[in-house]
Amino acid sequence: MSYTPPSWYPPGRQPPAPAPRSRRDRGLTALAVGLALLVVAVAGAGWYGYGYGPGDGRPRPADAKESAAPPSGRASPEPSLRTPRPVRVPGAQELAAARRPGEAAAWIAADPTDLPRRTVHVDGPWIVGDTIVQALYREVTAYRLSDGAEVWNLTLPTPVCEAPEQATPDGRIVLVLATSGAQRGARCDRFQMIDLRTGKAGWTKELLRDPARDTPAILVHTAISGDTLAVAEGLGAAAYRVSDGSRLFTIPTEDPGRCHPDQVAGGSRLLVGATCALGVDRRERYSQLRELDPRTGAVRWRHRTPAGRRAERMISVDPVVYTSIDNERLTDDWRIVALGPRGELRRTIDPRPKGFEHCVHVGIDAGLQPCPGIVVGHGLVHVGGTDRVGAYDLATGKLLWGIRTHDGRTLTPVGSPSASGTLVYESATPSRPGRTFVLGKGGADTEKVLLKHPAAAAEAEYSTMAGRVLHVGGRIVTMPNGVSGDDARRQPRLVSFAPARE
Repeated sequence: MSYTPPSWYPPGRQPPAPAPRSRRDRGLTALAVGLALLVVAVAGAGWYGYGYGPGDGRPRPADAKESAAPPSGRASPEPSLRTPRPVRVPGAQELAAARRPGEAAAWIAADPTDLPRRTVHVDGPWIVGDTIVQALYREVTAYRLSDGAEVWNLTLPTPVCEAPEQATPDGRIVLVLATSGAQRGARCDRFQMIDLRTGKAGWTKELLRDPARDTPAILVHTAISGDTLAVAEGLGAAAYRVSDGSRLFTIPTEDPGRCHPDQVAGGSRLLVGATCALGVDRRERYSQLRELDPRTGAVRWRHRTPAGRRAERMISVDPVVYTSIDNERLTDDWRIVALGPRGELRRTIDPRPKGFEHCVHVGIDAGLQPCPGIVVGHGLVHVGGTDRVGAYDLATGKLLWGIRTHDGRTLTPVGSPSASGTLVYESATPSRPGRTFVLGKGGADTEKVLLKHPAAAAEAEYSTMAGRVLHVGGRIVTMPNGVSGDDARRQPRLVSFAPARE
């Protein structure tokens, strides 16, 4: 890889003409028509406000419309949803025999699941003890981190609609399931608790219906903090106890009734996002973030975005760092926003002049979490993307360093092991493996290779398209965002690399 100094970055790009409104904007505008139409509008927001993009494999409502282009008005990249040709997955013995001196050890988890002939979204992964767990279509599977061996597999009655980003500290998750196996017309109204340590199914229940509506939610967003599951459905939200499924509290609307909770984020904090000023022009519409006590629902602090902007993706919940986008120009006008401990504005960073993209590999309107390609650690926010990676100081907002490749590979920061280093994953090409290296504060001149990925796994590694990349105990794991149900286009579910024991 060759680098140029941090001054390589191109000048700021001029934003294109205003893009068509997103599905969330259309749903929220309909909501503001009047009280007489409130029921219809809320249902519309449930259908269109949080829809996943065509081809991602999520169950889709019967009335959802598919358009030729995404809301931004330009082609939306789906690098992790398609592979150009069948992928040959070598077994563990073959990988070990083909490994060259200096290369990392690897294992690959293939996908034997019988899937519909479409791309099916992959949920997770969740790390529980020495296992990594994924949910795919109607199955949840745990693999041993050391060698990729399957530890347990649980078959679900219907496909997965949605899953939280984090599990509980003791390894439990609550999935939202569809009412049927149909791709269209399925409603997402069932909770299913699963113990990820054992693969045993726990309690199950239907999502409580809003008394003002005669139909359950179509799409929902969920998050877990401690033993609390927060659920946003339509333009309302509530919290449940993970251990037994009992309802804890309703998350209220505010200002008065003009800020409707519609997003949640979990982890060490429970955050609720709301869309505010629904009755005015979208240029005046804004987002509100609240931190809630996950046990009682008490509000710890509130934060609001400027008019005309909304909170889109949560990069970190502790400290709170999120991305904001313009209501009209969407991700062509995005920022990184850092908050203080009481929700006060700490710093706003504009990464666009340096060519960074918003949350690489994901679109908009699909929940607050996750934001791939951006991580926070040791007072820095590390931003990756197609052919570049850099680090900004959260205290000053200044770029400390940036590097760029010249072959179009994706660079993904996956952690900050110390205050002086950033761990970076460089994606594979169809014929060349990726690698993992550490960069110091000096940028390119401080590069130190951590893992040289094996050539025998290059094709399988490339097929995941770095949809999600994790660093777990010195091991790198990469997975696709979606898996093709076409047997001739299958790709592996997980590819893992670790230091070889010579």
